[in-house]
Amino acid sequence: MIAVSRSSDRRLERRYHVAIPALVSTAALLLLGASPSPFCALTLLCLLAAGVFSCLGPFWALPSEFLAGYSAAAGIALINSVGNLGGFVAPVAIGFAIERSGMLSAGFALAALPVLGAAILVLLLRKKVRRLAQVTRRD
Repeated sequence: MIAVSRSSDRRLERRYHVAIPALVSTAALLLLGASPSPFCALTLLCLLAAGVFSCLGPFWALPSEFLAGYSAAAGIALINSVGNLGGFVAPVAIGFAIERSGMLSAGFALAALPVLGAAILVLLLRKKVRRLAQVTRRD
C-alpha cells in the first residue's frame, strides 16, 4: 500500500496505480471461489487485501486533481454516499447470489464485478485532467 502510494505520488500518475491493484483484486476474487486448498485461499485473500488497500491512496487523490472548491466537496460526498450504499447492498446481493446458485464462487464473482467496473472507469479518465480544468475554469 505504501509502495503504490509513493510510486503514484512520485510519478504524479493515479489511473494505473488504482487500476492495476483493482485488477489484481478482481482476479483474486474470481480465483478465490475455485481455490483447491486453504493455503491457496489464504494467498488469494492476501492478494485481495493488498490490491484493495493499495487502491485507496491513489484513488482518494483523484477527485482533487479535477475538482476544486465546492465541486470537490460535493464529489467526495458523492463518492462516500455511493460507497456507503454499496456497503449496504453488497452483502444482500452476494448472499442472494450464493443462495440462488448454491455456489460460493457466484458470490465472489458478483463481488468482483464492481471492482472490475471501478478499474475500467478509472482507466477511462483523461490523463491530463488538471490542465483541462485550468483552461475551462472561469473564476
